[in-house]
Amino acid sequence: MDLRKRIWRSPLSVLLAVLLIQHSQSKVTWEVPRYDGWFNNLADHDRGAVGSHLVRLFPACYADGVLQPIQEPQLPNPRMVSDVTASGPSGQPSANNQTVLSVFFGYHLLFDILDSRPPGCPPEFMNIPIPKGDPVFDPEGTGQVVLPFQRGLWDKDSSQSPNNPRTQVNLVTAWLDGSSIYGPSSSWCDTLRKFSGGLLASGDFWNMPLRGGISSIMWSAADPSTGEQGPKGLYELGNGWGNENVFTLAEGIVWFRYHNYIAMQLLVKNPSWSDEELFQNARKTVVATFQNIAFYEWLPGFLGINNISSYPGYQKFVDPGISPEFQIMTMAFFSTMAPPGVYMRNQTCHFQDIVNIDGSISPAMRMCNSFWNRKNPNLMSGVDIDKLIMGMASQIAERQDNIVVEDLRDYMYGPLRFSRSDLVALMVQRGRDFGLPSYNQVRKGLGLTPVNTWAGINSQLNTINPKLIRNIAALYDGDISKLELFPGALLESLDGPGPVLSTIMMEQFERIRNGDRFWFENTQNGMFTKAELQMIKNTSFHDVLVAVTMAESGDIQREVFFWRTGDPCPQPSQVTSSELHSCTNVTKLNYFDDESKAGFGIAVISLFLFPVVSLLMAVAVAHFRTSKFKKFSMRGKGAESPSVEPVAGIRACEWQGPKKPQRPIILKVDEKRSLQMIDLSGPILRSLNLDAQTHLDILLSSDSSRRAMLLKVPKDYDLVLYFEDEHQRGEFVNHLCSEVPDSDSRVSVMNMPENNLLQEAVTMEQRAKLVETFIRSAFAKVLEIEKCDTNEMSGMSCRKTREVLDTELTGTEFADALGLKPDSLFVDSMFTLADKDGNGYLSFQEFLDVIVIFMKGSPEDKSKLMFSMHDIDGDGFLSKEEFSRLLRSFLEISSSILSKSQSDEAISSMMEAAGFNDKDNITWEDFHFLLRDHEKELAFAQLNIKGMEKEKGKRLSRLHRVSFISKESNRSPSVGDAQVMHSTAKKDGQELRRRPGKGLGFQGPKVYVNPKKEHYKRTLIQQKIQHFKRFVENYRRHIVCFIVVYGITAGVALERCYYYGLEAQTTGLPSTSLVGILVSRGSGASISFLYPFMLLTVCRNLITLGRETFLNQYIPFDAAIDFHRIMAMSAILLSVIHSLGHVVNVYVFSLSDLSILACLFPRVLSNNGSELPMKWSWWFFETVPGLSGVLLLLILAFMYVFATHYFRRISFRGFWITHYLYVIVYLLTVIHGSYHFLQQPRFYIYLIPPALLFLLDKLISINRKKVEIPVVNATLLPSGVTFLKFKRPQGFAYRSGQWVRVACLALGTDEYHPFTLTSAPHEETLSLHIRAVGPWTSQLREAYNPENMENWDTYPKLYLDGPFGEGHQDWSNYEVSVLVGGGIGVTPFASILKDLVFKSSIKSKIQCKKVYFIWVTRTQRQFEWVSDIIREVEEQDTMDLVSVHIYITQLPEKFDLRTTMLYVCERHFQKVWNRSLFTGLRAVTHFGRPPFVSFFNSLQEVHPEVGKIGVFSCGPPGLTKNVEKACRQMNKKDQTHFLHHYENF
Repeated sequence: MDLRKRIWRSPLSVLLAVLLIQHSQSKVTWEVPRYDGWFNNLADHDRGAVGSHLVRLFPACYADGVLQPIQEPQLPNPRMVSDVTASGPSGQPSANNQTVLSVFFGYHLLFDILDSRPPGCPPEFMNIPIPKGDPVFDPEGTGQVVLPFQRGLWDKDSSQSPNNPRTQVNLVTAWLDGSSIYGPSSSWCDTLRKFSGGLLASGDFWNMPLRGGISSIMWSAADPSTGEQGPKGLYELGNGWGNENVFTLAEGIVWFRYHNYIAMQLLVKNPSWSDEELFQNARKTVVATFQNIAFYEWLPGFLGINNISSYPGYQKFVDPGISPEFQIMTMAFFSTMAPPGVYMRNQTCHFQDIVNIDGSISPAMRMCNSFWNRKNPNLMSGVDIDKLIMGMASQIAERQDNIVVEDLRDYMYGPLRFSRSDLVALMVQRGRDFGLPSYNQVRKGLGLTPVNTWAGINSQLNTINPKLIRNIAALYDGDISKLELFPGALLESLDGPGPVLSTIMMEQFERIRNGDRFWFENTQNGMFTKAELQMIKNTSFHDVLVAVTMAESGDIQREVFFWRTGDPCPQPSQVTSSELHSCTNVTKLNYFDDESKAGFGIAVISLFLFPVVSLLMAVAVAHFRTSKFKKFSMRGKGAESPSVEPVAGIRACEWQGPKKPQRPIILKVDEKRSLQMIDLSGPILRSLNLDAQTHLDILLSSDSSRRAMLLKVPKDYDLVLYFEDEHQRGEFVNHLCSEVPDSDSRVSVMNMPENNLLQEAVTMEQRAKLVETFIRSAFAKVLEIEKCDTNEMSGMSCRKTREVLDTELTGTEFADALGLKPDSLFVDSMFTLADKDGNGYLSFQEFLDVIVIFMKGSPEDKSKLMFSMHDIDGDGFLSKEEFSRLLRSFLEISSSILSKSQSDEAISSMMEAAGFNDKDNITWEDFHFLLRDHEKELAFAQLNIKGMEKEKGKRLSRLHRVSFISKESNRSPSVGDAQVMHSTAKKDGQELRRRPGKGLGFQGPKVYVNPKKEHYKRTLIQQKIQHFKRFVENYRRHIVCFIVVYGITAGVALERCYYYGLEAQTTGLPSTSLVGILVSRGSGASISFLYPFMLLTVCRNLITLGRETFLNQYIPFDAAIDFHRIMAMSAILLSVIHSLGHVVNVYVFSLSDLSILACLFPRVLSNNGSELPMKWSWWFFETVPGLSGVLLLLILAFMYVFATHYFRRISFRGFWITHYLYVIVYLLTVIHGSYHFLQQPRFYIYLIPPALLFLLDKLISINRKKVEIPVVNATLLPSGVTFLKFKRPQGFAYRSGQWVRVACLALGTDEYHPFTLTSAPHEETLSLHIRAVGPWTSQLREAYNPENMENWDTYPKLYLDGPFGEGHQDWSNYEVSVLVGGGIGVTPFASILKDLVFKSSIKSKIQCKKVYFIWVTRTQRQFEWVSDIIREVEEQDTMDLVSVHIYITQLPEKFDLRTTMLYVCERHFQKVWNRSLFTGLRAVTHFGRPPFVSFFNSLQEVHPEVGKIGVFSCGPPGLTKNVEKACRQMNKKDQTHFLHHYENF
C-alpha cells in the first residue's frame, strides 16, 4: 500500500496529530543539535563529538605500556583462538526467541554511536599468520598465508608515554543522535537531503535512497562474492558502513523512510514551512523515536532484563564516550547471534525462494554472499526490502553462545588482495590493537569476582563441552590471566549475555543517555512538550515498520525483537548452512597484473627514451642544417669558380676494395700514352705510363654480367674496373691494346670468375700496408732496431719478407712518404738523386742509402747531399739558376704561406747576403759557408718520413719537434750532442725574448729557456703538494663557490632525507617506499635549489657589473658559464635520479592499498574502503605532478641534447630556441612542486630572489637590444673573415677584451650570437671580426657581400646587447701579461693590444708594464687582418711594451730538413730587412707549436721581481688546455705564480 495513502491508518496518527497541533504555529524554536556532536556539552565542547576518543574503562595493556600490542608468542594465534573458541554447527535457535531483526537493529544502533574500523595513519599492520594447512585459508599447506589486518585510527597526540598511551578515535558521535540516518556532519547530511519539503533524497524509487555513482560518501568495500567494487550501486545513507550487508542496509532504509514519512505529514499540515523547518522538525522526531526504541525497547530485551533505570535528568559531567571494551564485547555477542542466512516473506506468510549469484535457488539469503552487494537480484525494489524486513521479524536468531557461524568466521569479507577473512580472529586482533586488558582484569575492574579456573568462566558450558575449555586453556598455556576479553565474552555467554557484557553495555548506554543534553526526555532543552514526549514513548519499532513498509499491523508481531508462539508467520525452520548456497571461496587479486607490468615497463622505457628521441630530432636538424649550409657553400663556390668542362673519355667505376663504395671515373689515354683516371669533377686521380710497362696483364670476368676487368700494375696497386656492359668493356680493352706498341707480345688477356679476379687484385690499401712495412723496415735497419721491436718483419713468412724487400717505390709513393706533392721540386730532385739505376722506382737499397745520410750523417754530408740533388750535370758547381732552384725547392713547402714575390725576394736576399751576386757558379764550399751559422740545426735535421714516428728506440724527443724553443732531449745524447742541444736551447731562449726594434742590433736580456737551480729540485710528493697549493690559490674562489653551492645542495637533500627517513614516521612514508621517497625527495630538494640559482649564472649584465666591484675578489664571475654548465648537468642528473625515485614510488604505490595511499596523500586521496589503488597511468598522466614531470623530462632532454657542443656548433639557432624553453621549464617546475602531494611547496622560496635578479638583468638587455645600430663599414677579409665597423651607441662604455651579442636585422631579429670586440675603448666606433664557420656567420658574410648590396641603400643594421665582461679584460691588473691567441681567438687581443699602446702613448697610468703576445696560426695568410693590427701596434709601440711571437704550424716539424732550410732562409731575411719573410712584421716568427713550459720558465728569469703573471688564452680547446697544463706545471715551483684565464670557441 502506498505510504502516502495510509498515513493516518497507522498507530502513529495520534502522535502526528499532537505534533501538528503543537507546531502548527511554531517553527524552529529550539536549539538544533549539530550533526557532528559538537557543543552538546557546553563545558566540554568536543565531548562525544566526531573524532573524540574512545574512553577506556580500564588502563591500556600494551607490551611497552604505550602502543606496541602484545602478540605471539605471548598470546596465541588469533586464527587458532577462533578455531577453538567459535567453531561449531549452525542452526541453534536463540533461547529467548530473539529475532534476526533484533540482531541487525543492534548492528544499526552500534553504527550510530561507534565507527573506529577505518585504518589509522600511518599504516601499521598486524597481519594474522594462518596456521599451515588451514582447510579454508591455506588448503595447499604453504604456511605463507596471512590475513591482512591494519591497526585502527588513533589520536596523534597519544602514544607518547605510559601516562598517555595510544588512544583510538571514534569517527561518529557517541550520542544516539541519528548519525546513522543523517550522517556525522552537515555536509554529509546535505548530500543526503533533497532540499525540498524537508525530505531525504530518493533514488529510482520514491521509498529507496539514492544510489552512488562515480563518487560516493559511502564506504565502498568490494563484494567478495562477485568482485564488484567502487561506489556505483551502493545506497547513500547516514551510516557510512550501511551497505556492509543487505540486512543492516534494510534497517537504514527503514529509518530513511520514516524521516520522509514524518516530513510529508508536517508539510501537509504546514505548507508555509520552509524546507529547513520541515527537515529539522522531522529530524528531531525521528531521533527521539530512535532513542526511545533503542533504550527502552531493544536494550532490555537484548540484555534480558525487565527494568531499565529511569531517566535521572541531564548530567553535564558524564562523558558518553564509547569504550573499546564495549565495542569488542558487543561485536562478540552480535556475532554469535548472526544466522548463516535470512528469510524473506510477504504479508501472507509466504517465505519466498532466494536467487543465488549463480542462478540457483535457496530458502534464505546467505549471509556470506550478501556483503557489499551492488546488484542483489533479490532486492530490486522497495517491496523486496519490505519482504526482507518481515522475514527478519519472523526469523529466530542463532543461540547466544560461543559459536559463530562460518559465514562470519571463515567467510567474512576481506580486502581485494584476500577476499575472505575471519571476524573472530579480526576481533581478537582488534582487542590487542586497542590494548585491552585481559578478561579477568575487566571482571575485577567491574567489581565482579575474577575466575580462578577455566571451568569457572562458564560452568554450564564446561559441563556441556569440557573439551572446548581444555583446548582454550591449552592455547593460553593454562594461564587464565592471559585470557583475552573477546574469547572470554564468547565463553561466558550462554542463552544470553554474560555478566561482563551486561554490565559494560548497561554502563555505556546509561552514560550516553544521561550525558546527552539533547536526549528526548530532557525537558530542559525545549524540544518536546510533555504530550509529545509521552506519545514518543508510546511509539514502538512495530509502529515504525507498519508506517514505512507494506506490512499491516497484524502482519508482524507487536514485539518485533522477539517471536513468541502465536505470533504471525513462524519461520519454516531454523536456518542452517547446509541448506544454503555455499559461500564463494577466497580469491586473490594482484593489483599489478601482467598487463600493468607491461604498460608500466613500456611507459618507463619511453620516458627514458626521451633523450634518444631528442637526439634523433637533433640529428635530423643537424643533417638539415648541414645540407643547407653545404648547398649555400656550394652556391657561393659556384659563383666564384668557373664551370668545369665535361671530360671526354670512357666512363667506368673503380673497385677500391671489399666493403668500399665504387668510385665513378673517366678513363682516358693522353698523347704521352699515359692512362689517366679522372674524377667526374675534373682532377686527375691516377696516371699510368703505358710505355713504362714492359708487360700488361688484363684479366676479364667470365661469369655474371661480364663487366669486370683487372689491369695488373707491377710495382703499384692494381686497377679494377666495372663497365656498363660487356660491349663497353671490350671497346676499352681494344682501345688500350691499340695504344700499346707491340700489343701482341706485351699484352695478355685472360678470363676467370669474378670472385677469383677480385681476390687476385692488389688494392690500394694492401699496397699502402706494404709500403709502410717497407719504410719501417728500412728505418729499423738504419737505426739498428731489433726486428722484434719493429713488429713488422718478425713473424712474417719468407714469401712475405721477400715481397717487402722486392718492393720498389714509385715517385708518387715517395712523395706521399715525405708528405709532399708528386710534382714538388724537392721530390723530383731527391727522387732523381736516389734512383741510381734510373728505372723510375726506388728499391729498398736505394731508399736505404738516402735515409742513412739524413739519419746518421754529419752536417757536411747532409749539405753535400742537398748540393748534389741540384748539381744535375755532376760537375761540382751550381749555376745561379740551379742554386735558385735549390732554395725554391725548400721554400715551396711554404707555398700556402709565401707568395711567389715573397719567395723571389727571399732568394734574392740570401744570395745578396752570401755575396753570390758576383759569382757565376757556386761551389759546395760556398753553399756550406752559407749554412755556417746553422750547423747545429743541420746536425739534427732529418727527413720527416711517414712511419718514422712509429719507431721505438733512438728517435727524437717530441720536445724537439715542436719549435725552435726547446729543452734538452729526453734521450741520452753524447757529450757533443748535449753541448749542441744546450747551446741551441740557450740561443733559442734569447730569440724568444728578442724582438728587433726599429734599429738593428736591438736585443732583450739574455736569458735561458730552462734554467736549473738546486733550489727547485723537489721530490714527487713535494711537487704534488706545491701543485695542490698553487691549484687552491688559483681556484680558491671557484672552490669556495663550488663548496657553498653544492654544500647547500647536499644540505637541503640530506635535510629532506633525514626528515622522511627518521622524522616522518607518522606519515607512513618510510615504511611504504623508503628508498623511492628518500631518492625522490632528496633529489627534488636539490633541484629546487639548483634550478633557481642557475639563473644567476646567465645574468650577463649583473655579472659584468659585479666584476667591477669588490665581489670579484670572492666570486669567479668569469667562470659563470662553466658553472652554469656544471649546475645544469647536476640538475639534469638529479632530475633523472628524481624520476627514478618516482618510478620506484609509482610501482610501490600501484601495489599499495588505497588505505595506505590515503594516509600518504590525504590532500589528494581519501580512504573510502574501495582498496584498489590508482593505476600507474594515473600517477604518470592524470595528476598534475606526474604530467608536469613527464613534460619536464621531455623538455630537458631536448634542451640538453641541443646544448651539447656538437649540435650547438651545427645549429646554434636550434640550441637557442630549445634553450628558450627554460620559461616553460620554470613554469612547469613551479606547477610540479605546488601540488604538494607530500609537503608544502618550497620551490618558491629558492626561486623568488634569483628570479627577481634574472628579471632585472633581462629588463636591462631588453632595454637596449632593440636599438638599431647602423653599420659604417663592412669588408670581406680573406680566410672567411667579415669586418664590421658600426656606430657606437651613446653611453656605451666597455673595456678591452669584453664581448657583445649581435643580431643582424637582415637575418632575423631574435638570433643573437656572441663576438669579442676588436675595437679599442678609445675609438669612436665599434668593430668586430667575424669568421664564417657556420650557417649564421656564413649568411652574415653573404649579407654584407658587395654583390648582394645592390638592393640595399645602406648596410643591414644590427641589434646590440652588451658589453659583457670576461677574464681577458683583467689583463691590465698584472705587471706582466701573456696573451695567447689561436685562429680567430686573437680577436680579444686585437682590442687589448690597441688599448695598451694607446694608453702608453697618452701616459696613462696602468699596472701592466709588459705584454707578450703569442699568435698561433696555420699560415700568416689565415688572418691577414691580424698582421695589419700587429703592424699598427709595432709602429705605435715606442716604449717596447709589446713583444709579439708568431707560430706558424702548417709546416713539417722543426728538425725536418725542409723546415731547417726554411728557418735558415727566415733568419737570413731578418738580418737583411729586419722583418719576417712570412709576415712582413718585426715580430719573431717560429715554425711549429709554441713550447709554453719553456716560455713560461724563461719569463721567470726575465721578470724575477714579478710575483704573478697573468696568462690569457683564447682559441680551440686544445690550445687552451696546453696553456693550462703549462701553467699548472710552472705553479708546482715556488716562484712566479701564473694565473690562467681562457675562453674557447
